[in-house]
Amino acid sequence: MRTLVIGDIHGGLRGLKQVFERMDLQTDDRFIFVGDYVDGWSENAETISYLINFSETYECVFIRGNHDALLYNFLKKGDNNPTWLQHGGESSKKSYQNLSEGEIEAHINFLENLRNYFVDEENRLYLHAGFTNLHGPEYEYYPNMVYWDRTLWELVCALDKSIPEDSDNYPKRLKLYKEIYIGHTPVTRVGFSKPANFANVWNVDTGAAFKGTVSVIDVDTKEVWQSDPVWELYPNESGRN
Repeated sequence: MRTLVIGDIHGGLRGLKQVFERMDLQTDDRFIFVGDYVDGWSENAETISYLINFSETYECVFIRGNHDALLYNFLKKGDNNPTWLQHGGESSKKSYQNLSEGEIEAHINFLENLRNYFVDEENRLYLHAGFTNLHGPEYEYYPNMVYWDRTLWELVCALDKSIPEDSDNYPKRLKLYKEIYIGHTPVTRVGFSKPANFANVWNVDTGAAFKGTVSVIDVDTKEVWQSDPVWELYPNESGRN
């Protein structure tokens, strides 16, 4: 069985479909999506529908991203958060205009059942953004930190590689897990176009909402598959650019 991690999609369903077409999908594959399925390109509702259907064929773990939480607040509570609307929410709002009440209810159910984090049988942690508590994400005082935090990624990017792991100065958060897989902050901001690794943290957000791709990584072999830059697949749209 392969465990495959899928980075942020942001409504770029064409990118997700394209990267899957470039892979030899196997019936026993396990897919772990690290969140942010929406808020960017036009196919936001379509992306959620696709994922619901996809999970009927393949084993899937769906992690909650901050944009998914914001969309849920809109669909469930009518929350028109102005910051959300400015950062991709407007595209999601438009994509839900033609859905039936039943379809919207199914999407609300999907969003309600997203997981804040997942730990596999080899002690690898998967979550959208990061965590601050030295004992792990389950101890966060504010549970939503796991899909908003950027300090974990900033920490590993700036970590002094000369500090040995057995040093008291080595970040205790990093010692809890074999590996940590996140999205949330595009690796394109630090000069990468493929999933990037610092310490034991892998960031698989390759900037699909902007000028980047949708990426998939095999956690065992580290093989990577990518779509074309998603903006090229939506030539009449600007995404979050």
